[in-house]
Amino acid sequence: MQQKRFRFLRLSDVALLVLAGGLAAIFYLGSRQDWARHVPEFIALSLLAGVFYLAAIYLVDRFRPGVLALLIIVGAGVAFRLLLLPAEPALSGDVYRYQWEGRVQRRGVNPYTVFPATPGLEGLEDPRHPLDTGRTTSTLYPPLSEWSFSWVESIPAYKLLYTLFDLASLGVLLLLLYLTKQPLPFAVVYAWNPTVIVSFALGGHHDSLAILMLLLAYLFLLLRQPVLSVAGLALAFVSKFFALLLLPVFLRRTRAVYAGIFAAVVALAYLPFLGAGRRLFTGLGDFARGWEGNDSLFRLIQLAGNSKPQAYLVAGVLVFGLVVYTLRKRMEPLAAGLFLISGLLLLSSNAFPWYFTWTVPFLCFVRNVPMLLLSVTCALGYAPVVAYAAGQPYRDSPLILALEYLPVLLWLAFDAVRRVGRDSGLARMMNSEF
Repeated sequence: MQQKRFRFLRLSDVALLVLAGGLAAIFYLGSRQDWARHVPEFIALSLLAGVFYLAAIYLVDRFRPGVLALLIIVGAGVAFRLLLLPAEPALSGDVYRYQWEGRVQRRGVNPYTVFPATPGLEGLEDPRHPLDTGRTTSTLYPPLSEWSFSWVESIPAYKLLYTLFDLASLGVLLLLLYLTKQPLPFAVVYAWNPTVIVSFALGGHHDSLAILMLLLAYLFLLLRQPVLSVAGLALAFVSKFFALLLLPVFLRRTRAVYAGIFAAVVALAYLPFLGAGRRLFTGLGDFARGWEGNDSLFRLIQLAGNSKPQAYLVAGVLVFGLVVYTLRKRMEPLAAGLFLISGLLLLSSNAFPWYFTWTVPFLCFVRNVPMLLLSVTCALGYAPVVAYAAGQPYRDSPLILALEYLPVLLWLAFDAVRRVGRDSGLARMMNSEF
């Protein structure tokens, strides 16, 4: 029996190596292309990588491989990122805006008070990559992200910085899996996720900083360090605003008075930028009013006859309802994190592919198949780059949005109806017994 089991585990390790080889080949091809000119090919390769990725998750879930598999998962995850690091971040220009804002700060200028079209600051742009969007919009990023923009100078350095944060998140995830008594190879959900790898190693997006802070907050929560946990959540919030949604979940597990710690950390982070006054959130407001991209339920709310402000109101009420639901159901914190972040992204007016990296760490612990699928199909969200690169407006295709979201939304709706039916059946059975 032991001999058969040993052979079986070796076969699962070989299968993981084969899948890792397939993913490595895809990322190697990805490192040698100018994807701004080959967006359809990029999307096709991303979806193919998603097939390999989902097969690896099935393999780990089904056969529970051991230490060798973990080494393969971690080693391959690092290798995938190294393959993409040298490539140009062609699918998004965000990292060039980071570079501009970092240069602004090194000049001693408050980034919340200026924008790329500000007279006298034109020379801070990379001449090879001029900033095409947001030229009259000041920064919308929170202060910890702003500080990180000033830590490095070159585009390769930004990509390396945010990839290191991404790999640090993988390390924290392994600790969380250990503390929650989950198999460590479950880290494959994050380590091999194509959207995660592309977002940070190729695109250089700063979300990895916020994700790392959020995971550290969860780590301290499990270690029963409430002050550090809430402070970590505050650092996640001053990296990207999504984290605010989880504050009620953390306060329910700690104490309501710790909201003061959260507020204090946020205030200290904003302190160096207070000279901007009311302009601190001007860029964020301009972004909310002027941008709408790759959205799903938010677009449906508008199609129901609501104006954009009305849609924001409806979406805000629904998000508040999700928070209340998690508190009433007393959801476990990691499950609540997946539920709330997923709901926020589905109801948001902007849900660019790299935003979905926020859901992936939670999927290591809560295997929600529709959201796992969305973490792959969100690559379709890069489709507007095709027209945009040709000088046309950045506009989503209804067909592409349907392909990206419709299977996921239908699956989530089916699961919700089934869960309600199961719960009501259980309630009837309990009532009959009494």
